[in-house]
Amino acid sequence: MTGRRTPRRQAAQAEGIGLLVVAVVGLSVVVAVFQWLAAHPWVLVLLAVLAAGAVAAWGHWRRQRAGWERVREQGLRYQLSHLDALHHREFEYAVRDLMRRDGCTDAVQVGGRGDNGADVKATDPLGRRWVIQCKHRRAGWSGSAVGTPDLHVLNGTGRQLHGGDVVVLVTNGRFSKQCPPYAKSQRLHLVDRHLLGEWAAGSRPLWEILNRLPPPRKPSALS
Repeated sequence: MTGRRTPRRQAAQAEGIGLLVVAVVGLSVVVAVFQWLAAHPWVLVLLAVLAAGAVAAWGHWRRQRAGWERVREQGLRYQLSHLDALHHREFEYAVRDLMRRDGCTDAVQVGGRGDNGADVKATDPLGRRWVIQCKHRRAGWSGSAVGTPDLHVLNGTGRQLHGGDVVVLVTNGRFSKQCPPYAKSQRLHLVDRHLLGEWAAGSRPLWEILNRLPPPRKPSALS
């Protein structure tokens, strides 16, 4: 048994010696580098300048990218044919981007399983909280009409659960004839294909297109 363990001990000793040699060599290299840098301080200055330049370039690139993104959002336009071709989840993101374009910097897409009737949330420049449900129809106006059951869900959650001041249902299609009177009675807002086309074309923000909106939560620049 002793003979069988000896090679293992020898291997362990050899490994320990190897690690010690590596550590000594590494320490010697580090010491040599520090000594060389101490003798050539201009190298440290050069490295500091390069590092500062790299940080400044990275910050400039970030600012440029943010600026390009703002320009893209402000110039965003959609044709109805483009919106029709989107997947329903992409349609929600398109609505989010339109809200951002018009000044809702906090607009987010929240649709998905368990969204409780909200697909997009945003705060407009006047401080009002928007809760938007999106209903996409691949066939556009020719697709099935959005009915009151969807409005019932939105009405039950838009204000109570999501805290919306303006509760909206947006579709690239149409609404059933029962929807407008129900929406009016419950202070809900409907955006059908025609209103969506006007909004997506970039003529005016949605709060200038819709009627009967609640008052601003904060003073406007024109008040």
